Amino acid sequence: MDIVKTMTALAVGFAREDAGSQVVEYGLVIALVSIALALGLARIAGTDPFSALVTRIATCLGGTGTCT
Repeated sequence: MDIVKTMTALAVGFAREDAGSQVVEYGLVIALVSIALALGLARIAGTDPFSALVTRIATCLGGTGTCT
């Protein structure tokens, strides 16, 4: 019976643990800020990153050139 109580206590403790979710949340926030910063800097530099991406995808999928 001790093993059942121990396993139950471990399961409850694991369910209440939230430190891992905070790390994931911070990672998502950092990723979002990084993407926004990269897009903002590309606009300031005068390039349009979306049109370059669309051109690359069209070239790769269309078979009209090499995929790079």
